[in-house]
Amino acid sequence: MAYALSNNNSAFNISARLSQMADAWRTARTYRQVFNQTYNELQALSDRDLADIGIERSEIASISRDEAKKVL
Repeated sequence: MAYALSNNNSAFNISARLSQMADAWRTARTYRQVFNQTYNELQALSDRDLADIGIERSEIASISRDEAKKVL
């Protein structure tokens, strides 16, 4: 007995997967841009400026991650 398989949806699945991958890449790129911008701006401040706004230098990475997550 012979079986015939129909793969009519394969093109759709590939294009959907590529679209998902492109969306994931754009999201990751945007996240990284916001993280880097926030991180670099805070790193550029002096310890005194950071103290004025209530941030310790050790918190910069965490604050940058939190800001980047807001974009998602």
